[in-house]
Amino acid sequence: MGKSVAAYFDLDGTLLDASSEKTLTAYLGRKRPWRIPYGAVAWTFGLVSNLLRGRAFYDAARNRGHFSLASWTVLEKFSNQIATNNLSSKISKEARDSLKWHKSQGHRVVLVTATIAPMAEAMGEVLGMDAVYGCGPDVREGILSGSERGWSVPRRKGKIAVVEADAMKHGHELEECYGYGNTMADSWFMRRTGHPVAINAKGSFRQFAEEQNWEMHDWKVKS
Repeated sequence: MGKSVAAYFDLDGTLLDASSEKTLTAYLGRKRPWRIPYGAVAWTFGLVSNLLRGRAFYDAARNRGHFSLASWTVLEKFSNQIATNNLSSKISKEARDSLKWHKSQGHRVVLVTATIAPMAEAMGEVLGMDAVYGCGPDVREGILSGSERGWSVPRRKGKIAVVEADAMKHGHELEECYGYGNTMADSWFMRRTGHPVAINAKGSFRQFAEEQNWEMHDWKVKS
C-alpha cells in the first residue's frame, strides 16, 4: 500500500501528553504580563459573543481572544522555542513508536489539530510529520484580533473536510487509512478512516470506542 496510506493524528492529548496551546498562552503571558488580564477579558468576550450567535459551548469556548493583539511573528517565534525546548519531552515513547512504525510502512503521517497554526507547525517539525493542518488563515500577517473569521478550523466535524481533502489530493483511500484521537470531538474524522485508534480515551469517548470495537491505547509520558 505504501504512500497510498496516511495516518491522521490529533495533537494535544494524543501525540502530545500536554496542551500545546495552553503552554503557548502561558508562555506569552510570562513574556507579556499585561496580556494575562487582557487575554482573559478578550476570551470571555469571545465566549459570550459566540454563545449569543448560537454556537455550541465547546466551539464558543475555543475562541482566540487570548491571542488578540499578539502578532503572528511573535507566535511563530515562541512556538518554535516551546516545541523544541519544552514540549518535545511531552511526546510519549508510544507516540514516537507509532510514528516510526507508520513511516517504516511507507505511510504518510499527517497532523490535524485545532491548535493554532504556528504551534501546530512547530510541533509538526519536532514530530517529523509529512503535513500539518492547524487553525489559522492562509495568509498570516500582522496582529490577531481574536476572531477565527476566514480561518481554516480543523475542529470537531471541521476535521472531516480537512482529512477528506488531503486524502483526495494524495490519492488515499480512507478505508485504508488510520485515524488517531483522544476525544469525542476527534471521533468525527476517525470514523471516516478504516483504522480508527482511540488514545487515552476516557468517559463517553472510551465507551463509544469500546462500542465501536476500536483499537485503544494509553500513551502517557512516564514521570
